[in-house]
Amino acid sequence: MRYRILDSNDDYQFGKGQQNITYGTYAVAQAIKTRIKLLKGEWWENTEEGLPLFQKILGQSGNNENLAIADSLIKERIVDTPDVLSITRFNSNYENRNYSFNCSVSTKYGEIEISLTL
Repeated sequence: MRYRILDSNDDYQFGKGQQNITYGTYAVAQAIKTRIKLLKGEWWENTEEGLPLFQKILGQSGNNENLAIADSLIKERIVDTPDVLSITRFNSNYENRNYSFNCSVSTKYGEIEISLTL
């Protein structure tokens, strides 16, 4: 997998030729984070694409049922990322209206760790 590198503001980097491109596990990790941060309705070419963060995750109570729904939505976004083989470990927490997770993902290039707070 080839992926354009993001800067510290999560914007794509341009102007450095091939230095702006990453490969392998780093590319897959960045693709996963990008897919999770893409909100449903945000991409004008396909308004059905994206994570339904506001529609189904935030603003819900932190009970076990809602946590399971949020977990399944996040896992679906991860597994549907190109070059991802499986999720080998997944832990999440929903506290004070913040959903966070960390997981290990098996990819075509090796194992990666992902941690995000939404």
